[in-house]
Amino acid sequence: MEAGLLLGLASVLSASCSSEAPVHPENAVVIGALLPFSGSESAIGRNLEQAMLLAVDDLNAAGGLDGRPFDILSRDSHSSSERGHEQLVELLYSDHVAYLVGPEENDLARDIAPDVKALDRFHMLPGYAAPSVARSETRGGWMRLAPSPLAVGCALAKVAVREGVGTVNSLAARDDHSSRVSSEFTTKFAVLGGRALPSETFAPGEQTYVNRIESAFAWRADRTLLSAYPAAASTIVTEWTLSGRPGTWLLGPALRTEVFLANIPTGSLDGYVGVSPSLSLRSECHTADDAQETVDCATGNAAAFSGYFSRRWGGEAPFPAARFYYDGVVLIAMGLVFARATSGATPSSGHELQKIIRELNSPDNEVASWRDLRAAMTRLRAGIPLRYVGAAAEYEFDSYGAARHYFMQQWTIDGDAFVDLAPVPVGCYVAN
Repeated sequence: MEAGLLLGLASVLSASCSSEAPVHPENAVVIGALLPFSGSESAIGRNLEQAMLLAVDDLNAAGGLDGRPFDILSRDSHSSSERGHEQLVELLYSDHVAYLVGPEENDLARDIAPDVKALDRFHMLPGYAAPSVARSETRGGWMRLAPSPLAVGCALAKVAVREGVGTVNSLAARDDHSSRVSSEFTTKFAVLGGRALPSETFAPGEQTYVNRIESAFAWRADRTLLSAYPAAASTIVTEWTLSGRPGTWLLGPALRTEVFLANIPTGSLDGYVGVSPSLSLRSECHTADDAQETVDCATGNAAAFSGYFSRRWGGEAPFPAARFYYDGVVLIAMGLVFARATSGATPSSGHELQKIIRELNSPDNEVASWRDLRAAMTRLRAGIPLRYVGAAAEYEFDSYGAARHYFMQQWTIDGDAFVDLAPVPVGCYVAN
């Protein structure tokens, strides 16, 4: 195990389990992370951190920031708004991290935004549920890596239309991400010619969801979207199964995780369809018809990273979201290395770093792959601008710092496994 990784793990333990100051490699470039190691979303936290630590390993092997090692300082969000906010404040004001990654929880990322702006820090948002970054700022820098709720909702609406569905509604958790996915789905479905029926919402953590399930399916929609996180969704599916499996589901992106499958009755959702971010690179996809609606994608990049991650972590597979966390760390490092090479100094503000990363990822620049960060960092140190082809995507950003996505992955469930179907374009247009 690399020395940088050992010290990174020491940082995690000291931040999470003791009151002692975290130990970092001397002169380290510290990237702060808020991850759910406990609470309702704890199943994903360790996997996301493993992806970040793997990125740090790779970057340090590639020379770090002119010899300075990168390191991760992780704190636990506890899957809780109140306790998570306290940990974010610690990262910004006690640990003084200049570069923040996460959290998974939308409300936490939104609540800390005024502090990020006031301190002019950089905030990388890899999570599916990250808030929108569609705003112009002169202080603070935000970047969002995963597809937006609009892209998810559009893809789900297209799936429903292709299946000949006439009516839809949803059963959605009362969190910002789940609610927005639900709203975008029903709105886009109506735009595409379908009819949206009244939907039902619920508060995660309720003792039972039986009444919510009955209310959602009482409208007899052709499809009902389940938009929630795995903990609540698995309980809902179990109760729905026991009640006789009324109606037919569509499944939201947060449910593509082994944790969800492990906590529902085997076979209960066989054949039901969902969407999640496509892990195929844009260059691996091509449209197969004139309408540009039929898409074929290769999966070589995704498979290569799965194998790489699995070999590093004793056979454990990366969650789809973990790939964005790996990429988030690498994008920060690329921006810092290029800035040092071209200006002689690291960016003094989060706003400046965000601008550098956006410009590096212009489609006109040559490619740098996660598979050979040593070569990429050497070229960046020579002042050559490179765009990043990462573990999750081939990156290109809009003027606000949101990654552009062109396809979503369609999938179904077969027993205890997910099965990929054809990808879906995310543009929702009405034919003339």
